[in-house]
Amino acid sequence: MDQAQQLRNIIKANNVAPRPVARVITVTSGKGGVGKSNTSINLAIQFKKMGQRVIILDADFGLANIEVMFGAVPKHNLADLIYQGMGIQDIITWGPNEVGFISGGSGIAGMSNLNRDNLTYIVQNLAKLDAITDVIIVDTGAGISDAVLEFLVASGEILLVTTPEPTSITDSYSLLKALSRHSRFSSDMSQIKVIANKVENETEGQALFNKLSRVVERYLKLKIDYLGSVPEDSALSKAVMKQTPVSISSPTAKSTLAYEKIAQTLMNKENSQTVKKRGMAAFFSHIVSGKKAQNTTPNQ
Repeated sequence: MDQAQQLRNIIKANNVAPRPVARVITVTSGKGGVGKSNTSINLAIQFKKMGQRVIILDADFGLANIEVMFGAVPKHNLADLIYQGMGIQDIITWGPNEVGFISGGSGIAGMSNLNRDNLTYIVQNLAKLDAITDVIIVDTGAGISDAVLEFLVASGEILLVTTPEPTSITDSYSLLKALSRHSRFSSDMSQIKVIANKVENETEGQALFNKLSRVVERYLKLKIDYLGSVPEDSALSKAVMKQTPVSISSPTAKSTLAYEKIAQTLMNKENSQTVKKRGMAAFFSHIVSGKKAQNTTPNQ
């Protein structure tokens, strides 16, 4: 029995899929510097303002953007849950507006080597995470690494952040190309939504999406949706310098209002009902399955 099947059996045996499960939203980008982590944080703040319980999982192992922007350094990370026996509540750092934050640390990298007891413990704790939050935002690394793709494959809802820069559009296409060719990706199970960041106005944002969408549909046969745009805004830059989300420091700033609009779009009844919610236990199952497959694939 492979580890992924073992994990599914554990989930079933322990009845650890409470209903409703949390909505998992994965935020990604084809390259760094396009505002991916700012998007994660400010959407989290906006969701919180709408009465949602929100936790961010920082899965960008190379950088610590989320904790820098939060102005809070976590004492523990996911590795402490996996290897030190801590509970899920112990590794959550509470940031501005009581938005929770979990640092992935090195925990996810070693998940393919976990034994049954480790898996049972982690699944039970992730089920608790489903029970205490409504929305979990997974902030991935940038680019087309195997780690990023595994997170995207596991997610039923992907937000792709891009900018008008030609390199950003090209890298976004490359990311979608790699994702569409992934052996475990299913377009029927995942929604891909594009956010046009650092644009002059909504017209430029729509034009950016149209350009990307045309080539994606033509060459990848992949459907993507336009979620909205965030304008270039000096208030956002100042907020980053102050290590405070712009949605808190400047409630009426252009970028804040844009994030608010995007959050409302995501939370409207029609949109939220079409999302295939998997919850964190199922999300984790997909990650483990992918890492196990990587470890068992013979070298070419």
